[in-house]
Amino acid sequence: MSYLKSIALAAVSTFTLAACASAAPETAATEMTSDPGFLISGTDGSSVRAAPLETFDKPWAMTFLPDGRALVTEKGGVIWLLGVNGKKAGKLTGGPDVEERGQGGLGDIILHPDFAATGQIYLSYAERDADNDELSGAAVEIAKLTLTETGGTLSDRSVLWRQFDAVIGNGHYGHRLAVSPDRFLFISSGERQKFTPAQDMGSTLGKVVRLNLDGSVPADNPFAAQGGPAAEVWTLGHRNPLGLAFAADGKLWLHEMGPRHGDELNLIVRGQNYGYPEVSNGDHYDGRDIPDHPTRPEFAPPAAFWVPAISPAGLDIYEGALFPTWAGNALIGGLSSEALVRVAIAADGKAAEAARYEWGKRVREVEEGPDGAVYVLEDKEDARLLRLTPAG
Repeated sequence: MSYLKSIALAAVSTFTLAACASAAPETAATEMTSDPGFLISGTDGSSVRAAPLETFDKPWAMTFLPDGRALVTEKGGVIWLLGVNGKKAGKLTGGPDVEERGQGGLGDIILHPDFAATGQIYLSYAERDADNDELSGAAVEIAKLTLTETGGTLSDRSVLWRQFDAVIGNGHYGHRLAVSPDRFLFISSGERQKFTPAQDMGSTLGKVVRLNLDGSVPADNPFAAQGGPAAEVWTLGHRNPLGLAFAADGKLWLHEMGPRHGDELNLIVRGQNYGYPEVSNGDHYDGRDIPDHPTRPEFAPPAAFWVPAISPAGLDIYEGALFPTWAGNALIGGLSSEALVRVAIAADGKAAEAARYEWGKRVREVEEGPDGAVYVLEDKEDARLLRLTPAG
């Protein structure tokens, strides 16, 4: 079981108790399932039931708390606390002051592995350079969360990491976060639509970064001896990595948008180079060819890829019991594909799409709840939070 997910999933009993502890929570839990929702048919012949719970303005990420409540970030800078019924309980105050531009704004949110003791969380966001407003980069900070019934407050905020370099433009920040079973912080860092930094060890753009939980650089990172930005790098050759998750077996998975098609799901292995922009199973948007992965065997090939593109966003490796046939599958939100894409992963690391669930909405985020249901956030304005359960 992935390290951070175990924190939330270990709270299943807490979730149940919270729903039964008093009349108000019991009513709230009942409200969660009172809307029968609608059916979504999968390409494998199965169906899921989607129950709408709440709406948001350009949501980006979601994480569950040990008591069954949840946090949702909106790109414009708002962080919502949700009750156990999936409804908005209130906003968090004291968070970062972000300016939404293009793909930039408030990003990911996850719990520190010692959250129960420290109350700390990690946040990612795009920040403007203090001296040049045209420059921007992703930042990751740690903060203490103090919760109330109707929201909460962030305090003791400290920036742990910044993308290097800050560049002109407002795309491909990446900045997805995950904590490993052996307690390291992993950050996906996009190449900011600049191509070549993904192969430049003097930059953290186009990389997966591995840090200690306090933001310091582990001495055993694969390129630590090089110093500088290279010391932070775990893998390189990535484009726009918008999904990062550990599986129950401790393996790290990442998906990234290809250029014009060629989206990838990658098994992330220490020190490997995944080839972008030297190789891709897609092409440049102006029609120029990019050599396919098989032409350069020195680069790690994707476990699965998509032509045409699905535009992946959000990633969960399912571990629950509510969908027993989904165990160990990757659940990927699709933006341009307007779908939840389910990918079967074999023991040898090979992967293939198993089913696609489409309902005409872009999917930004996917999270497994403590109840084993799958929660998805749609994209853009008036985006819904949906709770997916088996149709039967």
